Amino acid sequence: MSRPAASTATEADELAAWLRLEQTAGVGAETARRLLLAFGLPENIFSSSFSALHKVVPERIAYALLAAPSDALRALTARTLEWLQQPGNQLFTLADSAYPQALLDIADPPLILYVKGRAELLARPAMAVVGSRNATAQGIANADRFAEILSQRGLTIISGMALGVDAAAHQGALRGAAGSPDGGSTVAVIGTGADIVYPARNRGLAHQIAEAGCIVSEYPLGMPGIAANFPRRNRIISGLARGVLVVEAAAQSGSLITARMAAEQGRDVFAIPGSIHSPLSKGCHQLIKQGAKLVESAQDILEELDPLHAMAAVQAGAAAMPVAAVAGSANQELLAVLGYDPVSFDVLAERSGNDAASLNGQLLELELAGLIEVLPGGIYRRIG
Repeated sequence: MSRPAASTATEADELAAWLRLEQTAGVGAETARRLLLAFGLPENIFSSSFSALHKVVPERIAYALLAAPSDALRALTARTLEWLQQPGNQLFTLADSAYPQALLDIADPPLILYVKGRAELLARPAMAVVGSRNATAQGIANADRFAEILSQRGLTIISGMALGVDAAAHQGALRGAAGSPDGGSTVAVIGTGADIVYPARNRGLAHQIAEAGCIVSEYPLGMPGIAANFPRRNRIISGLARGVLVVEAAAQSGSLITARMAAEQGRDVFAIPGSIHSPLSKGCHQLIKQGAKLVESAQDILEELDPLHAMAAVQAGAAAMPVAAVAGSANQELLAVLGYDPVSFDVLAERSGNDAASLNGQLLELELAGLIEVLPGGIYRRIG
């Protein structure tokens, strides 16, 4: 169904058959692919005899395939046909020529893809950027800046539209694409139906992505944000990309699932190192120990993916936020005293020799200038 809408009765019947196959009880992705391999298109499956079906699937699934379509399925089909009438909405099946080739190369490609926005981005070179939902200010800044530069250089940025690193990566990619005629823009792979924005706080971002990028889901319309859906959609995030960059991740982060899937799919895995004291660096350090490529700038990724073109890429400090000038040499000295590891107020007072009032004033100036962040427990950390 690689068209905006099913314009004929035959096309509507084809769509209904694909949805019926996807929604049949007991038919998962692997069983569906086995049936398609044996019978061809879904309509051939549903016109086959019980004995023919039973040669491919267990008895209970054969009976389920022969059952009449339910009212819920008819309603879903009608809803999907209506959704396809809206500008920018498309649906791709495994049988469509426009189905992303990158996903055909993975072990478990989605049966159906719901696409909202610029579908052509799914065929372009891409880089996934993932990380913590509860990222630090530095993690947000790194995700934004890396994505902006990689997008400027023509890579489409793939992420999951979650809060934190994902949202920052999408925003950076949109800005990078807007500032370059050859920009790559961004693709959000979501864990809900394509007609639902989750989390709701990203509604504005979702509209921007649908306009200038692309939103992709394998889940039927109306599917809410079920927890089990999000780890599963990660294989699409990594599958669409040439590599995966993990910006910040705790030791048990879902981003590590994406990284593992990327490695299994033969994609490159990159990780940004951080402080040995930060829980959100543990996952990245773990990946680096396991063979992920340590990166300090977007240039490192460009050189790995495309050494010839990387020579003209970012020149200096691609990953880091520019250090803004802060009035007063005392503040500059305090930054040097702070270093790059988290430090308590008492330790800073001891190192700097400043009284509490002066130190509080300096720390406030640095925080307002975006050069430090305050972590839980009154711990201070430098940004950039």
